Amino acid sequence: MSLLAVAVSGRGVVDPDEPVVFADDEGFLRGRGAFETLRVYGGRPFRLPDHVARLQSSATRLGLPPLDAGEIEVVAAQALAAAGAAEAFLRLYATPGREGGGRPVLLALVGAVPDDLEDLRARGLRLVSVGLGLDVSGSWPLAGVKSMSYAVNMMAVDEAKRHDGDDALFLAQGRIVLECPTSNIWWRRGSELHTPSLDLGILAGVTRAVIVESLPSLGYELQEGTYGVDELAGADEAFTSSSVREVMPAVSLDGEPIGDGTPGPAARALQEELRRCASSS
Repeated sequence: MSLLAVAVSGRGVVDPDEPVVFADDEGFLRGRGAFETLRVYGGRPFRLPDHVARLQSSATRLGLPPLDAGEIEVVAAQALAAAGAAEAFLRLYATPGREGGGRPVLLALVGAVPDDLEDLRARGLRLVSVGLGLDVSGSWPLAGVKSMSYAVNMMAVDEAKRHDGDDALFLAQGRIVLECPTSNIWWRRGSELHTPSLDLGILAGVTRAVIVESLPSLGYELQEGTYGVDELAGADEAFTSSSVREVMPAVSLDGEPIGDGTPGPAARALQEELRRCASSS
């Protein structure tokens, strides 16, 4: 990641090379913290209020002190102004601060968008399934929380790359499809678009919500539920959705093509609609 600017609550903009987190911050010691990542289009953060609300919700679930939406937006604005970038991504972090009663910390980081995304979009992702061993009939304390505890997610991506993949696909017990480490998963059968239900404890992606809103105008019918991996493997096309990668086609799973093994029409249409929504926001 090419870091363009950093802002810290109570301090404002700081040099990106300056240390800003104490060694005993609980975000570092225990991964007890929440974060959000969103795209910046034309210098404007896309769906910032939605991301702020989700950051507040995640922080509450993790037992952090209540976060003030106005303070989050101030820190975000400071970092964006310092970066001065029209196209970028914004990452927001909230931690409880230092162990033993420190002051909560808000961080805003602005980084450059990876320069390989359009090449990857043209080729499509190669997914590799990774079992989590979760029982979706039970409860998981961090279900739907965007926590800083991302070791499992990153290890899954590493596992996918060891098998010549680009990204991982998380499966629960019974080979139930959940999500990818940093994105939601979708697939198309005819005019129906399928995606796992939020009741499974997956992240309620903000880009996912934009897609749900857009489907009727594009002629697609939404189906949400509990699906085995064979449902995805036999689809006409598949794609993921996230703030940074946006709508990203997925062309294979575990070495086997999905559909004809090329990016499909739904992914292209939804990418165009997402950009239209961003330009008009």
